Amino acid sequence: MGILRLAMQRTPGMNDVEFLESVSSLTAKGKQFALATVVKTEGSTLAKPGFKVVIDDEGNVVSGTLGGGCPEGPIVELALEAIKRKTPRLVRVHLVDAGKSLSEACATTKSDQDELYVETNCGGNMEIFIDPYTKRDRLVLISDGGRDEVANWVAALAGQLGFEVHAVDPTGMIEGADVVHQIDDLSRFEFKPDDYVVAVTRGRLDVPALEALSKAKCRFVGLMASKQRINDDFAKLRARGVSDEFLSSVHAPVGADIGGMTPQEIALSILADVVAVKRGKHVPHKT
Repeated sequence: MGILRLAMQRTPGMNDVEFLESVSSLTAKGKQFALATVVKTEGSTLAKPGFKVVIDDEGNVVSGTLGGGCPEGPIVELALEAIKRKTPRLVRVHLVDAGKSLSEACATTKSDQDELYVETNCGGNMEIFIDPYTKRDRLVLISDGGRDEVANWVAALAGQLGFEVHAVDPTGMIEGADVVHQIDDLSRFEFKPDDYVVAVTRGRLDVPALEALSKAKCRFVGLMASKQRINDDFAKLRARGVSDEFLSSVHAPVGADIGGMTPQEIALSILADVVAVKRGKHVPHKT
């Protein structure tokens, strides 16, 4: 809350109206962006607490200032990384003379609070909080139709975890999804590289679903199925020319090994698998 109040303070070159208009315009265009706000200064700095810049997902400083051009280049790079990772970060910027440079300190920027060295005559320090504003991650549930309690619980839990849930279901019976695509032909659905996809197809659409996904290069592909059905599906997919590289990347059977038995527990295990990939963690899988 304190950082939000700082972000709303007036700063030279960008008043509250300009700030809100910049954010509103980027949001309306569906663009991701980051807000970089000076939260603390020490010694001699042109920037003061509350100075801020809005940086879009192409690396453009849309509005605002950090007190001058020197610190903004490195901050833009870190803002783009924060947008990509969907993770905020705190950066301590040392405004030093030409004897120390940014390249000299890059190897030390490994902690949650990054350290940057920028050549300038100021000699002070700044702490800058970079807060990314990104689109919701999209989770796509593929069903072959009909009522499915596991699919319903996956949709409900995914929504609670902040995912935008899309259901591809010829009968439109999955409950809790943000968007339902009532289609049977998966070629009519546009998968995206950042999608997390879970197929709860119960056999009929396993092969066409995975064949379509083999061309989409999604971030996560999971199949809920028995080991025997997975082996049969994969044999058919290999016969259709689907690569072993893709098949080995499929989470099958999908779900972290938490011993889930009920629809709710199985859905929880599936989402645990998804979140582990999202956060770059490894969890034991079902066998």
